[in-house]
Amino acid sequence: MPPMNPAIRALIAPRSIAILGASNDLQKLNGRTLKFLMDKGYAGKIYPVNPKYEHISHPGGELRCYPTVGDIPDAVDMAIITVPARFVIDQVRALGRKGVPAAIIYSSGFGEMGAQGHALEDELVAAAREGGVRLCGPNCLGLVNSFDRVIATFSQYGSGEVLEGPVGFVTQSGAFGSAIATLARRRHLGLGYFVNTGNECDATLVEIMDEVLADPRIRVGCGYIEGFKDGAGLLALAERALEAGKPIVVTKVGRSQAGARAAASHTGSLAGEDRVFDGLARQFGIIRARNEEHMLDMVDVLAHCELPEGNGIGLVTQSGGAGVLIADRAEELGLSLPTLSDETQAKLREVLPAFGSGANPVDVTAQFIAEPEILLNGLRLTLADPAVHVGIVWILSMDAYAGMLVDLFRTVKSETRKPFVLCWVAASEQALKLCREAGIPVLRGAEPAVDAVAGLIGYAQARRTWLADRTARASVALPELSLPAPGVVGTVEAARLLASCGVASAPVALAGDADAAVEAATGLGWPVAVKIESPDILHKTEADGVRLGLADAAAVRAAAEAVLAAAKAFDADARIDGVVVQKMAGGHVEFVIGLKNDPSFGPVLMAGLGGILVEVMKDVAFRRCPVTPSEAGAMLDELRGRAILSGARGKPPVDRAALVELLCAVSRFGAAAGPRLEELDLNPVLLSTDGAVAVDCVMVLR
Repeated sequence: MPPMNPAIRALIAPRSIAILGASNDLQKLNGRTLKFLMDKGYAGKIYPVNPKYEHISHPGGELRCYPTVGDIPDAVDMAIITVPARFVIDQVRALGRKGVPAAIIYSSGFGEMGAQGHALEDELVAAAREGGVRLCGPNCLGLVNSFDRVIATFSQYGSGEVLEGPVGFVTQSGAFGSAIATLARRRHLGLGYFVNTGNECDATLVEIMDEVLADPRIRVGCGYIEGFKDGAGLLALAERALEAGKPIVVTKVGRSQAGARAAASHTGSLAGEDRVFDGLARQFGIIRARNEEHMLDMVDVLAHCELPEGNGIGLVTQSGGAGVLIADRAEELGLSLPTLSDETQAKLREVLPAFGSGANPVDVTAQFIAEPEILLNGLRLTLADPAVHVGIVWILSMDAYAGMLVDLFRTVKSETRKPFVLCWVAASEQALKLCREAGIPVLRGAEPAVDAVAGLIGYAQARRTWLADRTARASVALPELSLPAPGVVGTVEAARLLASCGVASAPVALAGDADAAVEAATGLGWPVAVKIESPDILHKTEADGVRLGLADAAAVRAAAEAVLAAAKAFDADARIDGVVVQKMAGGHVEFVIGLKNDPSFGPVLMAGLGGILVEVMKDVAFRRCPVTPSEAGAMLDELRGRAILSGARGKPPVDRAALVELLCAVSRFGAAAGPRLEELDLNPVLLSTDGAVAVDCVMVLR
């Protein structure tokens, strides 16, 4: 991932720094940064700026302090602005005149303060763009680049030990981000970068993460996200990260419905920001963490392990009880603890105590403390089994043996490309530090270990799928659509538009009255359905506006008259276009397929079990349009009720291939329609053993 933006590079890896509003009191917020930079050995030039001082003293001597940034005789890569909000805009204009490409703004009092603050922030952005200055913040605590000792922050995190490491952490929260960074330090997990983006009036989490991941020393990125300023940019970043093999782990909070307006369709009502993001994260290989500890667990494993080639876990433990606990959690997550081969078990019996176990889990017992080769050989043999792709080792305490054990694990790590992690309960500080130096991830408990391994396996599978899907993604062809005026699209016109993208629908015709309905039914062939057609009555069954299975002219005539009368009774002011006559389609499973134009991510596809199940169970999956066949298949596999598609309670399986193609076709329509499409609901889609056909449609255009 080559660097994308020189200004963002100057922001996170500056060769010179100006501190605007610098203080001679190094304990104050506007004095801490200078102290941190000097204490931690920043090698670049530092230029304090404050008209109050001629020089600023520090433990190593003193620095000349300049009245304004314009008085600095040299070029400046990055500036840190610590002055009150009312002075910030003038300082940014001065940076523009000086040619400083980037700045961090600690100052608060902007968009987070309401309407007046938003207005001030808009003025700030205008000044920055006019001067060509990229901004991080405002209302942020800055950043740390541990490789170059850029401690450009006032956070207490800057006063601690600086640990270089393969992790880049970008957070939208300052205080909580500092807490996460501090937790990482206590785990001896080095953060190569720690950046807080604050209000993101200019540079976003996505832009900064992009530049962080471009650093070859970074193996994994992680982020704390509260909301999206650039959803499409995040997905583009995820694509580049997948190609480069650099995982992205995020904790996203705010599980609200902010991204979904109550709408005309089930898709619209179900497409909350968090639900959509969850599906898109799966599609683009972004790993979601439940909380900060879970995030750091997965980051630790992803930063220090090779990617496994499958989901088979080999468990080596000194406790039978721990083995059962881990096995249970692995099964809950859909992971496999395969039975070891007869050959492997025979070899294990030769090296394990008689009271040990050579099954999986492999119980080496506490005897390995006296005979370390028991653990060494047990782990070697377990990892060598063809059905095992990743190992978990569970051990307890044993402070006195930390050095010996880490040497043992280091030996195994040097002998195999198969990853393994340690679940070292109550590990000592010495053990943690030694494991970190050896590049061996250490988890604190059984469940965290399994969850972290699940993240490793999930990312490996996502990346394999993504790379294998290159040709399919490149071959997706989108039609050119001529879309009608905004509003609800008539059923016949909607069917025509969908057909242009390959969406199979039951044949339909529009009839203005009962006589025309009979004529239409005769042309379509019996049996038929008759439905009310009105842009003001989108959920037809609520108005008693549907009649099914009509087998002759008399039945159609009566049905047309009945639904027209029912619609008038339901809403006397509703616009009535007539009735839709549709040839009946067969199927034993109802499905729902929908589209929604998400405000953050653009057109997204929804798939789920239809009928009342979609309302009650909300068992749906989301992906960004267009999707490939493998992505459509993954949506089906995510559904909790997926067994229904394979045949349940004596019913036959549905035509999965036809359903996958229908999902792909609908997604092509969504991508082709783009921002003009507000939402689409195909509910129900009838699934049978030999097809998938949409029989009802609600389409709304912007």
